[in-house]
Amino acid sequence: MTNTAALTAARAFRRLDSGQVLLISAAGLMALAGVAYTAAVGLVQAEFAIGFGALIAAGELARLTMPGNREVAPIGAAAALGYTLLLDVGTTRAEHPALQVVAVTAVGMVAGALPHLAVGRPPQLDALARRLLTGSLLAIAYRPLAEPLRLTTLPPDGSWTPALGVMTALILVTVLVDVLLAAVLRAEQVRAAFAVAVRDELRMAAPLGTAVAASGVLLALASHSMDMAALLVFAAPLLVTQVAFRKYAGIRATYLQTVRALSQVTEVAGYVEPGHSRRVSRLSVAAGRELGMAEPELLELEYAALMHDIGQLSLRDPIPGGATVLTDPAQARRIAELGAEVIRQTGVLDRVAEIVRRQCEPCGTAPPLSSRIIKAANAYDDLVGGSTDRDRAGAALERLRLGSGVEYDPAVVEALARVTGRLARY
Repeated sequence: MTNTAALTAARAFRRLDSGQVLLISAAGLMALAGVAYTAAVGLVQAEFAIGFGALIAAGELARLTMPGNREVAPIGAAAALGYTLLLDVGTTRAEHPALQVVAVTAVGMVAGALPHLAVGRPPQLDALARRLLTGSLLAIAYRPLAEPLRLTTLPPDGSWTPALGVMTALILVTVLVDVLLAAVLRAEQVRAAFAVAVRDELRMAAPLGTAVAASGVLLALASHSMDMAALLVFAAPLLVTQVAFRKYAGIRATYLQTVRALSQVTEVAGYVEPGHSRRVSRLSVAAGRELGMAEPELLELEYAALMHDIGQLSLRDPIPGGATVLTDPAQARRIAELGAEVIRQTGVLDRVAEIVRRQCEPCGTAPPLSSRIIKAANAYDDLVGGSTDRDRAGAALERLRLGSGVEYDPAVVEALARVTGRLARY
């Protein structure tokens, strides 16, 4: 490992909070126990361990980042699940114990992460630890049942129904544990309500988790008749699935980059103060989380907040400082309508356009929550700008409170006050 990679890893570790450190420590102890046990008793059925371990490493090497900065490794997760659920390979029964599953998974993950680490792209340690810990819990629960379940599949009266039932039940419990762990960490990291974080994690886990679970179960069952060739046969569809998710994540990232670039046009042209759109976006998303908005809604809110002032490009004479809070309400609404029309021309951001169009409506007309948030965040930043003066910030919030119930949503104003209070402490 190069010095640069070591420094990158050290910086990543220093950014961890207490919950992440606890999770990583628990996963580390589990991995240590698995490796120590396997080293002491020897590797059972080494050819199976090496084959599945190699696929786990390949999956970690091909990991990807999903929306919300969630790091996943579908191929590696499916391979680890298949090795955990294995009953037999061809005519040979699978006898590997739970702690060997932990060891093989841990070594595969580390092997797949090393190339990324060597070039300065360390894995998200909490995501890596969560995958290892939940997989280890499944192995500890399932492997003692593997031999009794295998006996139920033997002819002449054998049936796969009991085995599939146990696999499905334990996988569901494991996914639930994984979702809860992810929600706890995310709620702390982004200051979201726990219930909202659980809902978001369930929404993200459903499509990918279903694909991984189905692939892992099929991999374990196919090994019964296809021997180790099942690894090669199932690697291809898993790779296709991962490519599809990578394209989806790439499209989302490209959208956001495009919107951010477009939002800077008003700053470059001198219509608004530098950094205004980014500050309004940050405040809006933080307030949205404070109010319990789900991630799809937060993404639309972020897009709309970044482009909320784009209608000012239609003005012949710029508003001083770009502060629409100080201009005539009719003109502010006209700017919002023009901005919405520009956004609507993209053909794919109609909901964002509607949020922008209604951002200047009075609270009494019941505009969308996202519009109400942007209106308050924009007014706050128009009055405070990039200043860190607490008196100025307090005066701005007091002005918003005076307009609560008429121009501004009281709940939004109070959420904004809590958000700005937290930001001021960091």
